[in-house]
Amino acid sequence: MKKILFVMPSLDSGGAEKSLVNLLNIIDLEKYRIDLLLLKKEGLFLQQVPKKVNILDTPIELKYAYKIDKKIFKSFLGFKSGILRVISTLICKFIYKEHARQQRWIKYYKNYLSELKGKYDVAVGFLEGDASYYVIDKVVADKKILWIHNDFNEIKKSENAGIYEEYFKKADKVVSISDRCVKILKENYPDLENKFIYLPNLTSGKLLKKLSNQYEVTEFRDNQYNLLSIGRLTKQKGYDFAIDALKILKDKGIKVHWWILGAGELDKVLRKQANDREVDKFITFLGLKENPYPYIKKCDLLVQPSRWEGKSVVLDEAKILGKPILATRYSTIEDQLLEGKEGLVVEIDPKAIAQGINMLINDKLLYREIQSFLESNKYDNEKEIINYYKIFEN
Repeated sequence: MKKILFVMPSLDSGGAEKSLVNLLNIIDLEKYRIDLLLLKKEGLFLQQVPKKVNILDTPIELKYAYKIDKKIFKSFLGFKSGILRVISTLICKFIYKEHARQQRWIKYYKNYLSELKGKYDVAVGFLEGDASYYVIDKVVADKKILWIHNDFNEIKKSENAGIYEEYFKKADKVVSISDRCVKILKENYPDLENKFIYLPNLTSGKLLKKLSNQYEVTEFRDNQYNLLSIGRLTKQKGYDFAIDALKILKDKGIKVHWWILGAGELDKVLRKQANDREVDKFITFLGLKENPYPYIKKCDLLVQPSRWEGKSVVLDEAKILGKPILATRYSTIEDQLLEGKEGLVVEIDPKAIAQGINMLINDKLLYREIQSFLESNKYDNEKEIINYYKIFEN
């Protein structure tokens, strides 16, 4: 039985986190012994990890390098890590600005943190950044695989592409989640093109449909068009565009309410923007939901106003549940949405988003055609697990 380690920052809400949980629920746990190491042992999806997956206790020095709590004073090693975290973060933010997190690993964590005990057949850094650096620098394994879940052209705007190159060279394979994302990696690193491969995020239609009936959504109102967006409250997700689009729709007298599932650093900023635009009564921030699928099932339209994505797990899930989609034209959308068949694709602009929503509200024939197309197609891809096995075995 092969022994595989997955390393992830945490299991907080997010597409990569959900993708990993889906994989762990689909992979043959009689065939592989799976260990999961979380830099922070926490997150919304922690309870969804199968019991047969061994969630490792995060080593003390690693734990306090990423999170400080009251128990830090009970361990000298933990206290030392906590001090390192504070000092190294401040220094790197001052010197390296947007490259601070990356340089913190290179200048401090790489030299300070100990090697993980044990040896693995395969070690997987399932998210770009520290999880991948840790696998390359601190894990002993016969094969090392890194995952990139986003458009690398966007990643390199705030991180040093040269550092990534050094880590890609040390990996056996680098996986990304769409053909377009793989193409972008090859364009950036042509000398390493044989390392880059495509594996899709896995989704189980049977499980999603079961979860979508787990409880009844009571917040939605029948006398208005219920829009839903799901994702972290960050710049990437474009919720500032959503709020401005909502303002345009309300000024035109269109009865809509926008529901947002997610949490993040821009929570207060977005609430203030909604208040300033005088649309705060027509948008609701629902926070995190472990099971968002009843909301997807009940809403009228799934809207994704993102600036960029790798390949959105939410869009795959919406298609499985037969929900029409409006998405912005970020660089990888062509890999995920058949324009005019599965939904509408509009420019990354509040006016275009508002126009697209208005079109789907008023053109009931188009809406029904999209809905019918989604319901007549099968979108779950559990059988793709075979391609995961190939990369683990070969």
